[in-house]
Amino acid sequence: MSNTLINGNDRSSIIQYRILVITPVKHILGVVETLETIGIVEYLDDPTLDEVISVIKDYDAIYTNPNKSKVFIGKDLVDAAEKLKVICTASTGTNHIDKEYVKNKKIPIIALTEERAVITKISSTAELAFALTMDGLRHIVRSHNNALKGEWDYTKYIGRQMNSLTIGVIGYGRLGSIYSHYCKAFDSRVIVYDPYKEVKRDDMEQVDDISKLLIESDVIAIHVHVTDETIGMVNKEYFSQMKSDVLLVNTSRGDIVNELDLVDFLSSNPDSKVATDVLANEIKNRESSLLLKYAQENNQVIVTQHIGGMTREAQEIAYGHAAKLLYSYFKNI
Repeated sequence: MSNTLINGNDRSSIIQYRILVITPVKHILGVVETLETIGIVEYLDDPTLDEVISVIKDYDAIYTNPNKSKVFIGKDLVDAAEKLKVICTASTGTNHIDKEYVKNKKIPIIALTEERAVITKISSTAELAFALTMDGLRHIVRSHNNALKGEWDYTKYIGRQMNSLTIGVIGYGRLGSIYSHYCKAFDSRVIVYDPYKEVKRDDMEQVDDISKLLIESDVIAIHVHVTDETIGMVNKEYFSQMKSDVLLVNTSRGDIVNELDLVDFLSSNPDSKVATDVLANEIKNRESSLLLKYAQENNQVIVTQHIGGMTREAQEIAYGHAAKLLYSYFKNI
C-alpha cells in the first residue's frame, strides 16, 4: 500500500476495508486513488439492485451517486449488507437512500449536503438550468435536428427574448441564486420565492406569495431540495395559475413535480413547455414516467439525462471530496 499522504495523513495507517462502488468513477481524476487507499475496492459501474444485493454482504461501505444508478439503497439491500458500516454518496441529494431505515440500523450516511465550502464551487447544475431555459425559449435542439433532415424554415422556431421576460425562481439557495444571477445578466426581470432565504439584491424582487410568481412568470425554474414539504409541490393548483405559454425548468428532482398534473397541463396548453433534467421515480422506475412517455410524442418537452452536475470539474470536486470524507471516516473509527 502506498505511503502517499491525503490531507497530511499517512494512507498506510488505515486497515483495509472493503468498498463497493456502484457508480462510474474511473474517469474522474483522483477518485480511484483515494478510494483504494482505504482498502479493497470493487467497481460495478451500473449494476442492478439484485447484482448489488448478491455481493454486498462482504463489504464495509457503499460509494454511490444517484445520477448513474438504478439502485435504491433500501431495506432489501441494507438487510443483505451484513458488514455495512457506512454509505457514501457523492451528491447533495439523498432521496436514493431510505434514510429512516438506514438510521434505524445505525448506519451513517456521508453526503455533500452540508459541505458548503465545497459545493459552493460547483455551478454546473445552475448552468444547465440556464442552458435548458435558452433551449426552451429558442428551440435550438429541435431546429438543429430538423435542419439535419433537410428542413430550413425559421417560422416553426420563433422564440422569446430574455430581456423581455419575467423569470420566476422557486428556491434561492446555492443553485437558485446562481441561476437568478445568470438571468439578470441577460436583463430579465427576476422574481424569487423562498420562505427560508433572503434575497439581498436590489435588482431582484422577492415575493411572499408564490401565486404572484406563478401568475406573472414567463419562465419558472425550480431549485429546491426534496423534502416531505416539496414532494409533489408543483401540482394542479400551481399549474392553474401559470401562463398558458409558460416554460417550466426543473433541474432539482423529478418528484417535486406531479407528472400527471404536468402532462394534463401540457396537453391542455400546447404553447407551454417543460425543460427537465430529472424525472419522477427516477431511481426505481424512470421508464414509467408519464412525462417521458409524453415527450416521445410531443415537442413541448426537453429531457436531459440528469446531467446537471456532470461536468469534469464538478465531478472532480464532488466525487473527490466524497471519497476523502469516506477516507476520513475510516481513519477515525
